[in-house]
Amino acid sequence: MGKGKLAKFAEMAENPLVVECPMAAVMQDEFPLRGRWHEDFFRNANPIVLELGCGRGEYTVGLGRQMPGTNFIGVDIKGARMWTGAKDALQSGMKNVGFLRTNIEFIQRFFAPGEVSEIWLTFSDPQMKKVTKRLTSTYFLERYRQFLADGGRIHLKTDSNFLFTYTEEMLRVNGIEPEYRTRNLYGTPAATASASSAPEGNDRRGEGPSPCEELRKAASSIQTYYESMWRARGIDIKYLCFRLPQDCTLVEPDIEIPLDEYRSYSREKRSSQEKHV
Repeated sequence: MGKGKLAKFAEMAENPLVVECPMAAVMQDEFPLRGRWHEDFFRNANPIVLELGCGRGEYTVGLGRQMPGTNFIGVDIKGARMWTGAKDALQSGMKNVGFLRTNIEFIQRFFAPGEVSEIWLTFSDPQMKKVTKRLTSTYFLERYRQFLADGGRIHLKTDSNFLFTYTEEMLRVNGIEPEYRTRNLYGTPAATASASSAPEGNDRRGEGPSPCEELRKAASSIQTYYESMWRARGIDIKYLCFRLPQDCTLVEPDIEIPLDEYRSYSREKRSSQEKHV
């Protein structure tokens, strides 16, 4: 391991905005902050929003700056990347931002029922080979239900047509209507978006921005490192937001989805349906 990474890990260990939980600690019976994030970490009663797979933490910090009345926690296992956002938040004196370094597969161990209001999934690996690794699969949605408020929002922002299409189909077969959906976040809203909360053509003059406009604004106001890279390559950015109910049975879609035409995050252009020789 290079000296640069070692130095970053040392800084992370001393950063009061960072909670590190290695595998051994994950398997403990009770995580000490579970159900205590408001009281013991943020010391306020404001809503808590997670960014799962936060990478460098650009979204976590950016949303924290835009919404000082909401608490944001970036979650990732890669501390050397997370160091960027954690250092920025600390130097900026932010009180509504934190970082949790751990495996997302065990995310339900860190939060109590109803403790989290919303989840952001920003440029997650589409995991074309294995359904149970996709962060919008029913496998993960069942975990989110264990700590997400009933009807809590889940935001997906992605460059991957595969992951976006899969998520659309997962919602369709489970009868969950997206609040907002577009395959081109930076294109023309009326041509690319659909939303149940504000049908196209509604006259809202004098009422302020619609819920859909607010969602689009939040999704497009921050650009991550990877997002800038994909846009420079001419790849459209897709965004979808939905509310996750607690009381319905979730099933996986049975559909063959075209694979992405390119690789990123060391993605392999294969899916679980393909035969391996």
